[in-house]
Amino acid sequence: MKVVLAKSAGFCFGVKRAIQIAFDTAETRERIASLGPLIHSPQMVQKLEEKGVHVVRGPEGVKCDTAIVRSHGVTAGELDELQQRGVAVVDATCPFVKKAQDYSAALRDGGYIVVVIGEADHPEVQGIVSYAGENAVIVANAQEAERLPASRRIGIVAQTTQSMENFREVVNVCLNKAQELRLFNTICDATSVRQEEARQISQQADMVLVVGGFNSANTTRLAQICTEIQPRTHHVETAGELQADWFEGIETVGVTAGASTPEWIIREIVETIETYEK
Repeated sequence: MKVVLAKSAGFCFGVKRAIQIAFDTAETRERIASLGPLIHSPQMVQKLEEKGVHVVRGPEGVKCDTAIVRSHGVTAGELDELQQRGVAVVDATCPFVKKAQDYSAALRDGGYIVVVIGEADHPEVQGIVSYAGENAVIVANAQEAERLPASRRIGIVAQTTQSMENFREVVNVCLNKAQELRLFNTICDATSVRQEEARQISQQADMVLVVGGFNSANTTRLAQICTEIQPRTHHVETAGELQADWFEGIETVGVTAGASTPEWIIREIVETIETYEK
């Protein structure tokens, strides 16, 4: 059985940076609060917990003097509340997410109605919207964009893990909604590369495994992309979820992983696949 592993599988730059910041901070602080999971990997969050990085829901849950901002960022209100309470803030927000926040604020200040393309319940999107002003609107796709009212000035940013195809479709709809349209492509380059690799692997594999947290937006999107091309696609978090009957009659297995998936989990997946060859 041949295993084709995506070159970009696993941690992206922003996730690597956030984890390094968290572990470095844990070396000098006895207890740290993380506003939400630092990354969308339950296994890595558990390792951080063992180092004293404890997940809390929001500023009100911080019972220590240091809080770390997760890679997805937090809302402007949450950041202000932490600072007002005198909590030392360690900002591990992904630079690409931070850029989306900054662009949203600039569009707001420029008098634009800000349209944020993304998932309304995702923490990254909630953070971006908090900088975009009270008239900001979240749309998941072109169908939702069709319901937007006509506006003189519309500005567009996107959740960093959105697909370029979805971004273009929403922009095309908004072209007919605004007299002036300004947009910033805030999709992370690593996301685009990862998604393109997923398409290529799905075309050559008899089955695809997408590895990563079930609460990870970018991993879920990879699974959707792969399933559209190769219906025999399985989204798993760990090697323990693999089932032997999945591999019956399979000659080529494609493996890709989300941006928050630790390397050791990917390695365990590949090693487990190899046991089914014997």
